[in-house]
Amino acid sequence: MRKLPIGIQEFRKLQEDDYIYVDKTRIIYDLLKVSHYNFLSRPRRFGKSLLINTLKELFLGNRELFKGLWIYDKLTDWYSYPVIKISFSNIGHKSLGLEAAIENRLDSIANEYNITLTQQVYPLKFDELIRKMAGDRRTVILIDEYDKPIIDYMEDIAMAEKNRDILKNFYSVIKDADSYIRFFMVTGVSKFSQVSIFSDLNNLFDITLDDRYSTLLGWTEEEVQSYFPEYIAQVQEKFRGIYDDVMPVIREWYNGFSWDGVNHLYNPVSMMNLFSKRDFRNYWFTTGTPTFLMKQIKKENYTAFDIEDSYVTTDVLDKYEIGDISLISLLFQTGYLTVKEYDSRRGRIKLDYPNREVEEAFSTHILTELTEGKLDKTTGLLFEMADSLEQKDLETFIAQLNTLFSGISYSLVIQQEKYFHSLFYLVMKLVGYQIDTEVLTIKGRIDAVVQTQSDVFIIEFKINQPSEKAIAQIRKKQYPQKYFSGKKPVTLVGINFDTKNSFIDDYRVEEA
Repeated sequence: MRKLPIGIQEFRKLQEDDYIYVDKTRIIYDLLKVSHYNFLSRPRRFGKSLLINTLKELFLGNRELFKGLWIYDKLTDWYSYPVIKISFSNIGHKSLGLEAAIENRLDSIANEYNITLTQQVYPLKFDELIRKMAGDRRTVILIDEYDKPIIDYMEDIAMAEKNRDILKNFYSVIKDADSYIRFFMVTGVSKFSQVSIFSDLNNLFDITLDDRYSTLLGWTEEEVQSYFPEYIAQVQEKFRGIYDDVMPVIREWYNGFSWDGVNHLYNPVSMMNLFSKRDFRNYWFTTGTPTFLMKQIKKENYTAFDIEDSYVTTDVLDKYEIGDISLISLLFQTGYLTVKEYDSRRGRIKLDYPNREVEEAFSTHILTELTEGKLDKTTGLLFEMADSLEQKDLETFIAQLNTLFSGISYSLVIQQEKYFHSLFYLVMKLVGYQIDTEVLTIKGRIDAVVQTQSDVFIIEFKINQPSEKAIAQIRKKQYPQKYFSGKKPVTLVGINFDTKNSFIDDYRVEEA
């Protein structure tokens, strides 16, 4: 059984040491035929670095590394080109400063090619290196994680802007050096507007939302089943007697990323962790989330309802500027939201969570942030709440909810029903029960319907009003009728939030 390439980003190592490589060379081949200047944005841990290193080996002419892959006998140009490869994730910009780090990397590449650089300023040095490396064959430029020096300082606007300007000057030499460049590729997590970074590169081809390259990174369902059958079998064996077929469960947890609304992908890191540990866990959470993202959510008072099923235009997704970042754009570019539907005629995109793993990670991050980092206490409380609801012990369940709300800083509490409603929604998601909100009926809209294995709970929320009003509304509008045809008993729950004290001060439970 071939090895899982966990943590390996070097294409050469994958091929030489018999790790699994999911063959993307057909799409790479198509890309090489279409454009010489390319930009690709994808979330972290999606294979951007592996793509850059694959391109490096391809342009170095190391054909034998590609033996057995689609491109091996299709590509006619196996010449060795000079390659400038810069990864801003490990360039040392934090310790050295960005200008010095760039100069060090350019000097290092020049030494590899026995080139002496005479220019002292980093943009001119970059231009000199491109031209001197070209020789008989033009230079290939591969840039990985171009935005890292900016993203690392998003909470220090002055430093982020300084690094942005440095990068803008760095890339400004590309256009005039066009006759010396064979291929240019830049990847990153975010997509800052072309004006702010690549203002002179008007021929830069953004393939981020291009359906032709939607599966260039990440793994399709077909690829997962084709390359990892033995690993899937191991997961199936572990869950024998629990799941007749483990693939629908894998799909629910880890599939669903999309950049065209048609092709859906698995995150490679999550899948390799699943195959290695043979357990359904939230691996996305462990890869870390920018504190800046959570602070933005708190700052803008966003709730779960503002985020799920968001409709945007492509222009909104491109709006990524220092000091003026669209939160929805940020969530999309960091992978918490993905394309569910794409109306190319109207330029309208529907965004939502890709899968259960990411939704749980996001909900956990928000709840942890709201409870000031007390994740261990919060997690234990959630497990207790799940048990209480399963046992239909509503008194204990409400008390546990109040315990959770009491841990939220008063300054973060928004005095409106939507806020408490969304918190309840997050809790139910994390507890693991099916919850539907704003459920339409003939006579109205139910705030929330929660289903456990044995019961259906119809819930109506009120703010600073008697809970009897909530129950009266449920009965008057005949909300339970929609669920009488099922086999589960239906329970009505009216909940009132006291906004002054930020807790549930009154609730009422009745059988339908």
